Amino acid sequence: MSEAKNYKEALQHPIFKTINKAAANLKLESYVIGGFVRDHLLQRGTAKDIDIVTVGSGITLAKEVSKLLPNRPKVQIFKTYGTAMLRANDIEIEFVGARKESYTENSRNPTVENGTLEDDQNRRDFTINALALSLATSTFGNISDPFNGLTDLESKIIRTPLDPDITYSDDPLRMMRAIRFATQLNFVIEPESLKAITRNKDRIKIITKERIVDELHKILLSDKPSIGFILLEKTGLLPYILPELTALKGIDEVEGQKHKDNFYHTLEVVDNISENTDNLWLRWAALLHDIGKAPTKRFNKKIGWTFHGHEFVGSKMVFKLFKRLKMPLNDKMKFVQKMVLMSSRPIVIASEVTDSAVRRLIFDAGEYIEELMTLCEADITTKNPKRFKKYHNNFKIVRQKMVEVEERDHIRNFQPPVTGEKIMETFNIKPSREIGIIKEAIKEAILEGEIPNDYDAAYEFMIKKGEELGLTSC
Repeated sequence: MSEAKNYKEALQHPIFKTINKAAANLKLESYVIGGFVRDHLLQRGTAKDIDIVTVGSGITLAKEVSKLLPNRPKVQIFKTYGTAMLRANDIEIEFVGARKESYTENSRNPTVENGTLEDDQNRRDFTINALALSLATSTFGNISDPFNGLTDLESKIIRTPLDPDITYSDDPLRMMRAIRFATQLNFVIEPESLKAITRNKDRIKIITKERIVDELHKILLSDKPSIGFILLEKTGLLPYILPELTALKGIDEVEGQKHKDNFYHTLEVVDNISENTDNLWLRWAALLHDIGKAPTKRFNKKIGWTFHGHEFVGSKMVFKLFKRLKMPLNDKMKFVQKMVLMSSRPIVIASEVTDSAVRRLIFDAGEYIEELMTLCEADITTKNPKRFKKYHNNFKIVRQKMVEVEERDHIRNFQPPVTGEKIMETFNIKPSREIGIIKEAIKEAILEGEIPNDYDAAYEFMIKKGEELGLTSC
């Protein structure tokens, strides 16, 4: 990273020249600040959003910028926060006037008054987010770094500009943001700052569930989510957010028999799956796949520790967890529930891969069979090389058998070869329970391999089953 005081190369995009001109027209100081500057210096790719701070009215500056752009994009104004936003060339730009903030104990929404650039940098969450590049003509690209953010970027440190106890108490969401940035950037939270998170952990209770979940999503979508969840547990935040996970922590021993620490196992599974998918909800399924183990844990003198039915219990817990965190109670939740419920199925059949077991697996998993297999493969965390190889080889056999069975029997997205209408027509009956019985019998016969998945075989089976129920075909 360059130690130069000027970073004009960061401001090559034409939008910065436009903002420079608009600010000059209004005689306002303006700066690009925060994430754009940080990510440019870290060479983290092209930014999709830019924060502009001006010593004056951010709304007025946004309107002037819009006037200077060819298509005069619409300016969205947020009067409550004194901010404005517009979109130009697929970049979202937010404008805010420099401000001072003061907080009350029961809210993260501050009292705001106009301020200087220094005031605005003082209110920033971390030193690496307080870096500002000037957009004035005479100082274009000059960096303002009052808290040695450049040094912290070099040292990979997350540090608050001011007293961390005040920073975190004022806006407790910053505790989650500190952990999220440490996870995304693979940085270390400065020791005193980390202790301050622990001291202020109960303040997280004033933060809305939606904002907490937003940070959890970002942690889960990072390259190695375990970093964040270990920090959440270490600082004491996790019990406030996901007590179902902290309940998995620890190893019990009875009569010399132990079980693995299911908390750290879970984090290994999440890291494993993150190497193979960016699907947020599949990562959630990995995070929650064993939450049913805490309430179902039992010790049996003959066989040791058991977790019978933990998949079923866990899938029920998913609904309560999503509801508590105000997450969507829709198909995304149902997907996570299904993955948790079925998380052991491929493991169970891997030791004896029969056609009927594979057909039922494909049928029950439906369109999510690939996601389920990805989850189960991530669930292999044994440190024994022979077992690790054996388990993965077993899953390769399952996958191969799935291909063979699907090519032959077409179970995925299964549709009955014989419809309910055909059954009514054949036996000259109206809608009744017999139709459901016949359809279920045909499905079971196909899954068990008694008949192939085709119309002629299913029709013949239908006639036979109908006769057993006392029905006569026309």
